[in-house]
Amino acid sequence: MRRVMALSLALALVTGLGGCGYNRGDRAVSGGLIGAGGGAAIGALAGGSPLTGAAIVGAGGALGGALTSCNSVNLGKPVWR
Repeated sequence: MRRVMALSLALALVTGLGGCGYNRGDRAVSGGLIGAGGGAAIGALAGGSPLTGAAIVGAGGALGGALTSCNSVNLGKPVWR
């Protein structure tokens, strides 16, 4: 139960942060990277595998970033541009 709650919380946070960038590709990359970092940390803290947490939450963050509209969420120019 603890793992499910931690993973759900991470996925919700990453989906909200998945809007960094000007286009869908930028938002997908930033959401995926933020999700992978957060998922690895939460996976390790919850006693699970950091790799599994990074993969699951990173995929969720990338999906959340790709599905957001630049009109609804735009946090500015990404660092890599």
